[in-house]
Parts: sequence; structure tokens; C-alpha cells
Amino acid sequence: MKLVIAPDKFAGTLTAGQAARALAAGWCSIRPDDELVLLPMSDGGPGFCAVLKGALPAAREIEVTTTDPLGRATTAVLLFAGETAYVESAQAVGLHLLRKAERDPEKASSAGLAVLLAGAVDAGARTIVVGLGGSATNDGGRGMVDALREGTRSGRFSTDTLRALRDVDLVIASDVANPLLGPAGASAVFGPQKGASREAVARLEGRMQEWVRELPGLGDVASQPGAGAAGGLGAAFLWLGARREPGAALVGSLLGLEAQVEVADLVITGEGSYDSTSLRNKVVATVASAAQQTALPCLVVAGQISVGRREAAAHGVDEAIALEDLAGSVAAAMANAKSWVTTAAAQLAGRWGSA
Repeated sequence: MKLVIAPDKFAGTLTAGQAARALAAGWCSIRPDDELVLLPMSDGGPGFCAVLKGALPAAREIEVTTTDPLGRATTAVLLFAGETAYVESAQAVGLHLLRKAERDPEKASSAGLAVLLAGAVDAGARTIVVGLGGSATNDGGRGMVDALREGTRSGRFSTDTLRALRDVDLVIASDVANPLLGPAGASAVFGPQKGASREAVARLEGRMQEWVRELPGLGDVASQPGAGAAGGLGAAFLWLGARREPGAALVGSLLGLEAQVEVADLVITGEGSYDSTSLRNKVVATVASAAQQTALPCLVVAGQISVGRREAAAHGVDEAIALEDLAGSVAAAMANAKSWVTTAAAQLAGRWGSA
């Protein structure tokens, strides 16, 4: 058999590459002679550039020193393929950069992302693809825009990056289709995930409304799909003239996902939590859709599963295994995620090895 193994990261435990290798090890422990194609995936969040580096072997990396959401120095890497720069916003604004006790979207700033964009422009990028996801911020891109303005005024950036960004082909890779404001907006939906209380969410929404009134033209894009991505960074990029593409589909295209699936016998994907959001353009949905178009079985391994079997089947998933069930608890599964992913894959090999 030929398998395509294309998981997302298991947040907090395994990178997409580590998850793919663990799935492969489990399958090969039962069926060592099968042909496995490993395609670690991303939807634009943490791990975006690492995944693309595997797909673009000729790409070069540029290291940049920037700041994290609380203004502390941190190192990020830009990925260049020709005149295209790939920027992972989570390297500057990611929730994973903060300890749990530090998570506070009222204090977190997107200013560090401005340095990454300036680095891409200064290095000669004509196309900039920004992966959005996993952010600790909820400032609507205010920190980034203000830093771009200040960098130009102070001479910290060698070019007027804010103006230059309007002259490049700017793309945001994100699966999030939420608007900036309102009950489906950045503050209401994603604020609590970043540590915001109900009262804090109301304050964040108020600040976002002020930002829309303050920045001319931002209100024109606030209701567009994706404006609420990454704490409203989506809106700031749309204001800059960016176009939005679903992150997982963009990565899948660069990896040649569909071409690999067309000549495979079975597909395995996975992520930390297989829930309702997984059904909307994320990695599992993208991989399952590719398998469904070719009438291939698609199997999912996830830390937790809250999608029902019928709903999963309707979206092209034939079987899903939760590590939580195998390990006995979420804590136990996370404590030894690699081992439990390997165990899950071995069980799938026993059941689907002759599919």
C-alpha cells in the first residue's frame, strides 16, 4: 500500500513533522513494507515556515531579531523562495511564546510583526505570504501598524515599509473567516482562548471599535471574511491590500498534496483537537477533502475528538482515534503524545492495512 501521512501539529506537544514521523513509526511497526509519503501540514499558525521549508528545499532562511507579544527580544526566521517571502506571524505574536500566567490580550502587542515585514521588504520580497494563527494578541494590528509608522519616522527601517507593503503582492494564509467586530468577531470568539475574561472581552471590543474609527479605511474591511484572524491582524493586512487564502489549502498546494493523494491507497491526518472548527478549511478538512475527491479512506488521529461519527463521515473521515481514550485522560495523552500517536497508528494499520 501507499499512504499519505499529512497531519497538523498537536498543539503543545508535537510539531507537524514530529506527528508525521510518529504516525509513520506506528504504521510501519505493523506493516513495514508499505510506502509512506510524509507531508507535515500547517494552516498558517505555528510551524508554518518549518513545514514550508520541507516543501521548498531551495529556500533560504533569514534570521531576524524582533519582539514577542510582551516586548521581549525573540528570534524569528523568514523563509525566502525566489522573490517570495514566507512570514510566520506566530514567531512574533504567538500564544506559545508566553507562559500561561502571562497570557493577557489586553497587554499583548503585535508590534514585533512589523520587524518581520520590514525584514522581508528590505530583503527584496515581491510577494509576502503571512501565516496567521495561534496569536496571543487582540489589538487589530494596531501594534504592528504603529510600529511600521514609528520605524519609518525613526529611520529604524531602511525603507518606508508601510508604503512598500502596498506595492508587493501581500497574501494572508488563514483558515479563519470571522469578521473583526461583533459576536462573531476577534474579541468575542478568540479573546477567551487567549485569557480574556467576559469583562476583558467587552473592553477589547471597545478598543477595537476605537481603532476602526481612528484608522481611516479600516472600517471598510472590518466585515470582510478573515478580518478577525489572529486577534484582528487580518483586518490590518486587508487594510494594506492583502488577499486572503485558506492556509491549509495554500500549504497543501505547495506540498503537492492532491497529486500525492491521487496515487495513494489511504490517507492519515491528525491534530490536537478534532472539533467543529476542524471542519472549516483547517488541515484535517483539507486533507479529508482531497481524499474524498479520490474516494480514498481518510483516518484521523487527534488528542481529543468532539466531532460525531456521522458528521466526520460526511466530511470524508472514515475513522478517528482519540489519544485521550487510549491514554485514559487528556493529561496522560499530552504527557507522552509521541508514544500514543504511534500506538494509534499501529491500531489503524491493523484494521486498515488491507484496505
